[in-house]
Amino acid sequence: MFKDQTILVTGGTGSWGHELVKQLLTYNPKEIRIFSRNESNQFIMKQEFDSHPNLHFIIGDIKETNALIEACHNVDYIFHLAALKHVPVCEDQPLEALKTNVIGTQNVIEAAMACNVHKVIYISTDKASDPSNFYGLSKAMGEKLIIHANTLNTKTKFVCIRGGNVLGTNGSVIHVFKKHIQEKQKVGITDLNMTRFFLTVQDAIKLVFKASKESIGGEIFVMKMPTCKIIDLAHVLIEASNKKDVQIEILGVRPGEKIHELLLSAYESITTVTYDDEYFVILPTIHIKGLKEHYSEYKKVNLDNYNSGVGTISREEIKEMLMKGGFI
Repeated sequence: MFKDQTILVTGGTGSWGHELVKQLLTYNPKEIRIFSRNESNQFIMKQEFDSHPNLHFIIGDIKETNALIEACHNVDYIFHLAALKHVPVCEDQPLEALKTNVIGTQNVIEAAMACNVHKVIYISTDKASDPSNFYGLSKAMGEKLIIHANTLNTKTKFVCIRGGNVLGTNGSVIHVFKKHIQEKQKVGITDLNMTRFFLTVQDAIKLVFKASKESIGGEIFVMKMPTCKIIDLAHVLIEASNKKDVQIEILGVRPGEKIHELLLSAYESITTVTYDDEYFVILPTIHIKGLKEHYSEYKKVNLDNYNSGVGTISREEIKEMLMKGGFI
């Protein structure tokens, strides 16, 4: 699929970007352009990949359409990862989140259309489903823009992929807990009942590729992911640290934070089909030519919603997941 293709990755210097580029290189693409605004991260990533000849680093901001259009020339695929992602930051500075996550996404759409890109893959989040915070709201708006772009006069196809938390990404709860266990012998939990969806970054990227290949444009692919209690995750990390007398402190739920996340809301379940063992597909309520016909043979989901509070995995299963990811 990606052999001899030119690929643009926005926000490509983050944890998702590192793994995405690593796996993309195995397909022997012609060129991977890594577009981000962080000079230091680009320098470090370039060294980590040993200045690979197929990697081209571009300093730029998705808030600037002209810079995006220039970066998109002769591009076949865009993986749109760039976003403000931290819930408290987006709550404190909603205008900045709007400019990056919404207007920036529209800029990506316009640049892709101007340059006749084959397909744009937008990486979304469970927080976009029935959003309770500005980060989730801004990503939900990004999803709407991406889906709507398929109705425009363009040959470019646009698809969304929605997942939960990816283990070990920048600012991940894994790193925070491990740091606090080592330095403070204390772990802060916002609520004892809190649950989250989790997946290793390696598995997440494999699923992204699958959806990228099999999507036809206009749908939201929803990853099926294991879910766990945050308190159980903390206990597994404490046990693995071999530290004694580590305290657990209850901090209280932060503004905009949910006890349980949704990958699929009750409203969305009405237009959702079961794609396979790894994905649900949300079909849009707006008309996109050929989309509903393509999925007409797939079964409607038998779920009211897809909630992280249901079917949580055991501490032993959490331990296995963390060991697989190399975190313990």
